[in-house]
Amino acid sequence: MQINIAPEPVVSLIAGILILIFPRLLNYIVAFYLIIFGILGLIR
Repeated sequence: MQINIAPEPVVSLIAGILILIFPRLLNYIVAFYLIIFGILGLIR
C-alpha cells in the first residue's frame, strides 16, 4: 500500500506555519517555495 502525497500542498503548509512562527522569514520562504515549485514543474 503506497500513499502518494503531492509535494506542493505539503510545502505550502510548512511555509505557512513557519511564516506564522517567524514572520521575518517570509521573503526567504516565498523565494524557496517558488524555486522548488519551478524545479518540480520542470521535472514533471
